[in-house]
Amino acid sequence: MDCTHCRAFIEVLNKELVPALGCTEPIAVAYAAAKAREVLGRMPEHADIKCSGNIIKNVKGVKVPNSNGMIGIGAAAVLGIVGGRADKELEVLTEVTEDHIAETKRLLKEGFITTSLAEDVDNLYIEITVTAGEESAKVVIVNRHTLITEIEKNGEIIYSQSIEHEQDETDWKSWSIAAIVDFANYVDIDVVKDTLRRQIQMNTEIAEEGLKTPYGAQIGRLLLETEGDSLRTRARARAAAGSDARMGGCALPVVINSGSGNQGVTVSMPLVEYAKDHQISEERLYRSLIVSNLVSVYQKHFIGSLSSFCGAVTAASGAGAGIAYMLGGSYEEICHTIINTVANVGGIICDGAKSSCAAKIASAVEAAIMGYEQSIRGLSFAPQEGIVMDDIEDTIRSMGYIGRVGMAATDKTVLNIMIGKIKP
Repeated sequence: MDCTHCRAFIEVLNKELVPALGCTEPIAVAYAAAKAREVLGRMPEHADIKCSGNIIKNVKGVKVPNSNGMIGIGAAAVLGIVGGRADKELEVLTEVTEDHIAETKRLLKEGFITTSLAEDVDNLYIEITVTAGEESAKVVIVNRHTLITEIEKNGEIIYSQSIEHEQDETDWKSWSIAAIVDFANYVDIDVVKDTLRRQIQMNTEIAEEGLKTPYGAQIGRLLLETEGDSLRTRARARAAAGSDARMGGCALPVVINSGSGNQGVTVSMPLVEYAKDHQISEERLYRSLIVSNLVSVYQKHFIGSLSSFCGAVTAASGAGAGIAYMLGGSYEEICHTIINTVANVGGIICDGAKSSCAAKIASAVEAAIMGYEQSIRGLSFAPQEGIVMDDIEDTIRSMGYIGRVGMAATDKTVLNIMIGKIKP
């Protein structure tokens, strides 16, 4: 094995595959708010929060976990201030109590917080300022849900971090599907086993909760009720059910991928179902999850943290690649599975985190499974057909460019429709 990428792949898996409670955008808001109160050192008298359009889009329609069903940026921020634990980062709301919820509702009614759209900022941008008397504290998060780039106390910057420094840590130009497959084949599995085991455990628990309890649109439950118990249906239903629970405010944590819990359940649950059905060994499942997770992270890098391109597509194509690998598919079949998936459902738009995410996951996983079935029969969408390029790397980069640049105007239009600024 060429170990040039070994350390980078291991670092990415350990950094990306972390637990989060609830949808990561409201949790990021709660985390920033909790950190701001921590810096202030006392309960604020007022809070002001500014967020990018994509944060607003992804918080607007999703329930804040441990909030008894509250929705929105204000609820997430105030609950973070009142009951959040900043040291827990994406699990910031795990210790919220009924008293915290009651206090949050009271403060929201009293106008404790003001919210506004931050213009001309990164797609993932959160800025919260809290004040008490003459004292103030400000926290800014940019680019990644827990990446605090600036902390200010009483007008003085006490901490800052460059976004460019973090972005330079990974040499994305040297990544490839071949390198990912090679790493999955030969890495000492003990190095990443605990991370992958946690992903299986936590995501299985929330998927089961989504199937047992009528959360959201109940897409996972609906699939099993209407389409039976086939492997194909179970793979889609388990992934969708995890999203049903998350979007419905379930308090169980999920291990994320590319900053998203929905993408985390999508890259993992179909593989867990295929492994059970085909009696795949634990080690083979782990190696398949390496492929699934890294393929998804690789594709998502070219799109960016938040955009109008639905992340379920990149996660599902990762899952398809993982399934192909698990069942002995060749390198070419793995590549064709990815190509077949993005060529099919690459146009799904993201219009915020909400219950319909589960349906988009089900559709994307179906496309990935069909893409795999095509590939093992020697069928693949050909180069120069639409956005399919001459090789897999160019196809991935082209799709990323579409999501990051080509859909930028779509992103603004979707947001403006959602907030009522445009009325078609």
